[in-house]
Order: sequence, then C-alpha cells, then structure tokens
Amino acid sequence: MRPIEDASEDAPVRAFAFAAAVALLAQPGAQRATPGVGADSAAPNAPTPALPGSPPSAVATPVAGPTFDDDASLPAHADDVVDYTLRATLDPAAHLVHGEGTITWRNKSTAPVRDLWMHLYLNAFKNQRSAYFRERVGGRGDVAAEDWGWIDVHRLVLHAPDTTPVDLWPTAERTRPGDEDETEARFPLPREVAPGESITLDVSFESKLPHVVERTGYVGSFHMVGQWFPKIARLEPDGRWAHFPFHHLAEFYADYGTYDVTLDVPESFVVGATGPAVDARIENHRRIERHVQGDIHDFAWTAWDQWRAARETIDGVEVTLLYPRGFQRVAAREMAALRFALPYESSRYGRYPYRVLTVVHPQEDAGEAGGMEYPTLITTGGAWWTPPGALLPEIVTVHELGHQWFYGLVGTNELRWPFLDEGLNEFAEVDAMGKWRGAGSAIDLLGLTVSDAAAQAVGGNMRVHDEPVAQAANAFSSGADYSALVYARTASILETMKRVYGVEPVLRALGRYARRFRFQHPGPEDLLAVFEEVLGAHAAATMRTALFDQGWVDYLVDFASTEESKRTAGIFERQGKRERIEPGASDAGGFDNSVLVRRHGTLSFPVDVVMTMVDGSTHVEHWDGEGESKRFSWHDSVALRGAVVDPDDRVLVDGNLENNHAAARSGGAGAASTLERTTYLLQLALQAVSP
Repeated sequence: MRPIEDASEDAPVRAFAFAAAVALLAQPGAQRATPGVGADSAAPNAPTPALPGSPPSAVATPVAGPTFDDDASLPAHADDVVDYTLRATLDPAAHLVHGEGTITWRNKSTAPVRDLWMHLYLNAFKNQRSAYFRERVGGRGDVAAEDWGWIDVHRLVLHAPDTTPVDLWPTAERTRPGDEDETEARFPLPREVAPGESITLDVSFESKLPHVVERTGYVGSFHMVGQWFPKIARLEPDGRWAHFPFHHLAEFYADYGTYDVTLDVPESFVVGATGPAVDARIENHRRIERHVQGDIHDFAWTAWDQWRAARETIDGVEVTLLYPRGFQRVAAREMAALRFALPYESSRYGRYPYRVLTVVHPQEDAGEAGGMEYPTLITTGGAWWTPPGALLPEIVTVHELGHQWFYGLVGTNELRWPFLDEGLNEFAEVDAMGKWRGAGSAIDLLGLTVSDAAAQAVGGNMRVHDEPVAQAANAFSSGADYSALVYARTASILETMKRVYGVEPVLRALGRYARRFRFQHPGPEDLLAVFEEVLGAHAAATMRTALFDQGWVDYLVDFASTEESKRTAGIFERQGKRERIEPGASDAGGFDNSVLVRRHGTLSFPVDVVMTMVDGSTHVEHWDGEGESKRFSWHDSVALRGAVVDPDDRVLVDGNLENNHAAARSGGAGAASTLERTTYLLQLALQAVSP
C-alpha cells in the first residue's frame, strides 16, 4: 500500500497546495496514444476464459547449489498450506456478500495444535470499539465511518479423520478479555491436529461492506471487496499462531495455498479479481465467474457496472486495467508504467510467476480503495486531471506492482516488520522510476525535475530521530512517523547504499533475497545476512544501525582555509650549516591549503571530498567515513576556493545538505553545489507529496 496523501492532520491543505502549484506550472499538451488504451468504451461483458494461472516456462525448477542471482534457482510453486474453495454472491443494493464453501488446512508446524485462529477483518469497520478505530493515529483510513461493515459467520463445521463433524462457531472465542475488538477469533478443537495432518472446514458467512475506507468498501454501485472472508491465521513452524487484530497501520500475513473462488454478480457488472477466470457465463441475469489461482496468500475482487477496461499482454502477462469513464488518459499513463516496470522488476527480483495481472483505478470518490495490493490484483490512484509532468499515477502504479514481490512472493509479516514489505518496495519503486524517468521521476514540468529518490530523502530525514524504522506497525506513535520511516527512510537507506556501494551490488543483494525467499516468510536477519554476503560485514552493520537504532549521519565541511605559504621561522641545520629564518619571510609562491570534514551521527559511509581551486581546477580525496573527522592539508601553487563533501549526493540519508560545502576563508566564492542541493529548499516544499 502507498499513502497517497501525507499522514499529518493538515494533509488535505498540503495536498491542495501542491495540486494548485502543479496546475499553475503545467502546460496542456497532446497525449501520446498508448496501445491498449483508447477512447472510453465499455468493458466486454465477460473476460476471455483462461486456464488457471501457472508459472511461465522461464521459471525453472531448483538446481543444485543455487546462488539465487538468476531465475534458474526459483521454486516453481509454494508449499500449499491452506486452500479456499468459495462462492461469493454480491447484493449490490445492500452491499452484502453471501459466502459459502470449504477451507482445507494442513498443520505445517512441528507441534500439534489444539485451537484454530481466524481473522475476521471486516469487523474492523463494525463499531468504534474495534482496534482499528481506537488507534486513530493519523494516516490513510483515518476517516469517519459513513456506513459500518462486518462479517457474520453462520457455521464453521470441522471435518477431520476419526472425528465426528462439529460446528466450531458456537464455541468460538470472538473477543479477548477486556477488549471488544472482533477481528480475530479462536476456536477450540475437539482434539489435537498433529503435524502434517489436514482438516477441512465447511463455512457459511455474510459480509457487509462498509462505505469505502482503506482498502475495501462501496460507493454507490462501486464495490472493492478485500478481507471479505474468514481467513485462517498463519501457524509458525514452532507451532505458535501469528494472529493479531486489524491494526490501523498494519497489513496482513498468511500462508500460501490455492484459491478457487466463484463470483456471482448482476449481469451488468464487470468483475476484476485475483487470478484468471477459468469459467465465465451469464445465468438468470447474473454474471458467474470462477477464478482459480495457486501460490498466493489472499484473494480480492471488484465489481462495478461502470468499469471501462484496457487489455494488453506485457512480458507474457495478460494485463487488465479497469478505470472509470473519463480516465482514459491517466489509464494510458498507468499502462505505460506497467509496460516498463513489469519486465524490469521481473528481471531484478525474479520473474513474475502468474499469467494475469489486474490493475484497478477507483473512481475519485472511492480514493480510499486506491493504492493497495493483493496477489495478481493492485489498485492505483490519481485524479483524472493530473498533469503529465506530475507522475503520481505512475508512481502509485509502480509501487503497487512492486508489492507482487515484496509481500506477495516474499510473504513477510506485515504487522511485525512493515519495512520488509513497504520499505523494500518503496526502494524498488524509487529504483524503477529512476531507471525509467531519470532525474524527473517525481516531477518533470517546464524544465523543473525532482526525483522520487530526493523526495523520499526529504521525507525520511524529517522523522529520523522520532523512532526506529524496524519495529511493528502498531508500535509507531503516529501515521506520519510510520509513513516517513517505513516507506521513505527505508528507501533512502537502500538508495544511499546503492549510490555508495554500487548499483549492481545492491540490486544483486535485493534480487538474491527476493529469489531465495520466494514463497517463504523471511525476517530482518535473513535480509541482513544476504546483504552481508554481497556487500560485506561493514555495509550490513551500517544497514542494521540505520534500521534498528535510529541511525543517522551528517557529513559537513567544518572549515576550508588557504593562505600564502610562509617560510617556517627559527634555526635550522641545513647542509652542515646553521641557518636562521626570520618570521614573515615569503616562500616563493604557493599556498598552504587545508580542509576539515566531520561526520556526526551513528552511520558511516565512504565519501568523496572535492577541492575546488581558484583557477577552476578540482581534485578529489576519498574518506572511508571511519572516525569522526578527517583533515586534508597540502601545499599547492594555486589557492583553494572551497570544498564539498559527498559532491554526488550519494548519501541520501545525510541529515543536513546545507553544511556539505564551505568556501575557503581566504579564497573567492564558495564551491559550486550540485543540482540537487540547489533545489533542496524546493524539495522541502514538495514534501507534501512524499509518503
């Protein structure tokens, strides 16, 4: 998920101010036609039937001694733990989903279990006593409930070997002592389920969608249906359940399996859903679509009678983009972003293994449903009038696509370690946007260019001393801290490492991590271990400090000086003779130059220091960043004009760029700054658009 607005209380004012500035700067221009997106046209009544999703042939089976630096070592499939076979019938007038089906779950842990935990996340929107509404910390979804939502389970019948079928629902523990939250339920089992044993549950439920609020809900006949079914929590290998309520800032965590879901909606509605449609028909004025997808850990869908659709095959993937009437220009831009990002991220983090991808751009009054990720389905966002030089629709689209890897294919615990999905993915977004759009990867208007990387650096540096990056989502004191640190700060840390240690080594490390832990559930230590493998112990230790210990750094030029050389006064023994040198005697020409650079903070990166001389010449000194300071002193025939530490802005996490340069005390004008420094104040003003 990407926060489309800043998480502070004055976000609407700041967002409006930015929009007004962009509107003033923008110039109307011709929109380049994009294949697959033309004039508005109604989506076809039914998608072309397709077979269940399967990995492309490029994904090979594991080989001996894999390095995970290419796709040869990728697993073909996930370990199947939980399968859902469901039928969902939408009543669009009442905004109800009637669901029934079966769930098959296998105990993959090393311990027997005597209870079962399930998430009932739609109950987050049932009342103001839910954990979600109690945690009003700011950020997305911090809106008043216009209509409540909930999930009612009617039956949950257990079928297991040597066990009489029993309905578990009447004995469910639906709340915890002293807590009225109903987003998770515990079910005592009549007997232990042994390691390796499977059980089947017959389930019947009814889900009432709320008026759209963060990820899910309805507006009129628009329906975005997420977290809509009873979902078994993940059982960790040691037999502990990773269950938790729906926290305001948190997202989800689940096992992999196969989803076989039949959707039943009015005939006039268009459906977008996880996985390919293997059957589609009209029956009694109802549209019936069956979607089947393996190797995933969630299922979401949308249904609306106003969707327009664009379709295109990108890198062998069947892409469907659903958008409202009047949004065809923005949809064209989003398809262009996918055309670049899908093959690029596949090459970086392992080939996208599914046959389909559905991209949903909600209508403007359903913006809370935008900027969210589910397996093979993402939602994007941006106003229909967004100028071509303001790349918000592209950024949101690329960000949500990246979640197919960082949360989708690498199934981290999004509550416990949100930086492992949102933070790594924010870096993947910054990297992809920079590769695609260069210096203007966030703003490119009238010659003004601002990079996505620079915007993230400003946002992350604003909150670096508030709290650590690496902590649980519900531990953050505010949505603003969560957004700035989990998203922006993590991205800036990795972007700094990329600039300092090299583009290819850092991208190789992240790619190795993504491939090695595909269809697994890694933690921070796994990430750090891979970075140590590729970049070495010092780089990994710096990364750990930056993530866990509120690590920060400020490189500065403390002073730069130059003065005409003077002979040293005193008595000297030279060539067998004693010689007196009087004070003030001039040394024939030349200057004594000196520069002192310092490092404040707990992080250290190697940096360059550029000395600019009065004749315009420069020379570069390298500092390994160790220690608190470094002095450079030398005699030269030319006077020093000034010095700049980190002239190429490689250390994006530098807390103060304004002290990175200094003029020599006896020289002329100060050293020239780079373009990103000259636009530093502008970047501060633009932080309203950074997460």
